Amino acid sequence: MPKKRKTTRKRKKQSRKSGKSFLKRWFIQTAVIILCVFLSYCLFLDFQIRKEFEGKRWSIPARVYAQPTELYIGRDYTQEKLINTLKKLAYRPVTSLSGPGQFRKQGALLEIYTRQFDYWDGIEAARKLRVQFGSDIISEMTDIETNRNIQIIRLEPELIGKIFPLDDEDRVLVEANQVPKHLVNALIAIEDRNYFEHHGIDPKGILRSIFVNLIAGKIEQGGSTLTQQLVKNMFLTRDRTFIRKINEVLMALMLDYHYSKQDILLAYVNEIYLGQNGARSIHGFGTAAEFYFSKPLSELSLDQIALLVGMVKGASYYNPRAHPERAMERRNLVLDLMLQLGSIKAADYKWAIKRRLNVIDKPDWSSAKYPAFVDLVRRHLKRDYQVHDLRNEGLRIHTTLDTGMQDKVERSVHSSMMKLDQISGFKSGTLQTALVLVSQHDGEVLALLGDRNREKNAFNRALDAKRPIGSLIKPAIYLTALNDPSKYHVLSRLDDSPLTLKQANGKKWQPKNYDNRSHGQVPLIRSIAKSYNLATVRLGMKLGLDKVIKTLRNLGITSDIPELPSLLLGSIDLSAYEVTQMYQTIASSGLQIPLKTVRAVLDSNGQPLKRYDLAISEYMKPESVFLTQYLLTEVVQHGTAKRLKRELPSLMPLAGKTGTTNALRDSWFAGFGDRLLGVVWVGRDDNKPTRLTGSTGAMQVWLRMMKQIKPIPLMLLPPEEIEWKDFPDITESQTSCNTYRSYPFVKGTAPAQVQCF
Repeated sequence: MPKKRKTTRKRKKQSRKSGKSFLKRWFIQTAVIILCVFLSYCLFLDFQIRKEFEGKRWSIPARVYAQPTELYIGRDYTQEKLINTLKKLAYRPVTSLSGPGQFRKQGALLEIYTRQFDYWDGIEAARKLRVQFGSDIISEMTDIETNRNIQIIRLEPELIGKIFPLDDEDRVLVEANQVPKHLVNALIAIEDRNYFEHHGIDPKGILRSIFVNLIAGKIEQGGSTLTQQLVKNMFLTRDRTFIRKINEVLMALMLDYHYSKQDILLAYVNEIYLGQNGARSIHGFGTAAEFYFSKPLSELSLDQIALLVGMVKGASYYNPRAHPERAMERRNLVLDLMLQLGSIKAADYKWAIKRRLNVIDKPDWSSAKYPAFVDLVRRHLKRDYQVHDLRNEGLRIHTTLDTGMQDKVERSVHSSMMKLDQISGFKSGTLQTALVLVSQHDGEVLALLGDRNREKNAFNRALDAKRPIGSLIKPAIYLTALNDPSKYHVLSRLDDSPLTLKQANGKKWQPKNYDNRSHGQVPLIRSIAKSYNLATVRLGMKLGLDKVIKTLRNLGITSDIPELPSLLLGSIDLSAYEVTQMYQTIASSGLQIPLKTVRAVLDSNGQPLKRYDLAISEYMKPESVFLTQYLLTEVVQHGTAKRLKRELPSLMPLAGKTGTTNALRDSWFAGFGDRLLGVVWVGRDDNKPTRLTGSTGAMQVWLRMMKQIKPIPLMLLPPEEIEWKDFPDITESQTSCNTYRSYPFVKGTAPAQVQCF
């Protein structure tokens, strides 16, 4: 019996020993598996971090710039106007020039410290400039440092819009040499004092923040390092879970192991979230400097940098526009900590702590500033670039927009449309407008309006509102006739008697003149000046619709053209932009130059990708186009646009043509001087009558605009094939036959005599 008990005890002991051994093996195996899984996960994280960090390509919006402002001796540019231009570019008035983006007024002198800018044709370096004014012109320009005279200089162009990435992030990349020292010191002071000592996480910092927060009774400091914050922004979601915190710590350690403190800090400066602009998030201090102060980061003062750094803790909570008191308190805390750490001097602290926030009301570069023009830029760029490149590659797009001219256009249109509403008896806003202003000799679009309200562009009427053009088509018909000088000249007899035409559907068409009268035999010059419909239709039918359509194509019309007699009175639907292309060919003496908005495109490093040089096609005879230009000056001198002669006598001669459609639904005017061509449409979106003709509607908008712009008179320089002959003045029906004047003709085609009629 004792022996049996002993055996039983031995078996139990062996069983317990075997159980412990199994548990030990299981524990070790489990630990090894967990360790392997953990190491594998760490290796995976490590691979992902290096892959994304080293190959990090931020989505950077394309930046769209207007024309640069050119200053040169003799330019008609007042001191007040230049100061306004500088303020639009966020230059600051100072008592002494100390850095780029500043100016100082001294009587008739203006001292400017310009900014460096990368143009498509080279870098314009920053320089100190002295500008002297006299009699409202620039009389002298001097380089302050070298005391040498300067003939011409460019100010950096105004940023007028951006083409944003699909994720709606806005970002301005900052290079390492562009990070201000105060920015680094402020981040260290408020966010991570041991940044240059720790290895991605800071246990001491965590303990210190707990102590400081307990003493303060509120959260004054966080425990996350700059590296951890960067990890949260670049790699992780905003979910507050234990797993995400573990990932944050691991990834911070790995990031710190692989990359230098400078690399991590630069990524932080470009990545951190600092606010919201509608649906678009503001990332990085470069973008925030632009968004809150309309300045490059390098030009921010100490107090402004402290404000942005203070927002890192909570961009919405410390938003200086929405919560200025909170933002001020947070900014001052950053300055206090910088002073405690010796990052700034006491004098700098005293100066900065007294400063106001000085945040701009809204960013000057809002894409809503010139929406119709930026819309046209997008359409032009899509012909040469993929949408992804436009949205993500940080392209720099230099355009043709003249912001000074655009602003004048918008002011004049606003006042004109208010007056037209009153004249027509409509509720304010009933009438709409579209306007295109171009440089006729190179086809550059200088200003564009797609809505009477400058901030709207839900429907870009300048590009997308295709309406009948009425009498604006008539110059194409007369040009077709003048292409055959053996049959037609400016004094040719035309028949303005009633006619009836049978249409393809069997119905009869009986066009009428605007005054419901016929005028019998009329000279060609009077027919176009008075815009006689009957004479024009008879002429067009005699020429042949096919020839008129060919002329329209040669003038640049690409839309469908109906081969119907009603075409001769403008029953073709075109946008203001297409009409401008047509008249540009006439205004540029027959050279068809495609309208353009883009001068050059640069990549994110400032290297040119594409230049948009002048593209010219010559389809028209110069002498025929010259005669057409001459006829259009007669419209202004004696015809439907003669009010321009009364209102703008010092700018004569100008050329132009009114256009009115059936039931007064559309009012048009196209006119040009020597350098500028403008086309205006006035109508209603519901296509109801406007109660306005071309001369009482659109021409009034054009007139008020040109009073502001003051175009150069048209220089009618005849080609060699043109000669002038004296004949009786028959431009008006009641003119005495004893009055003579000179008329232009293609050499050898002038009539022997002309009867008074």
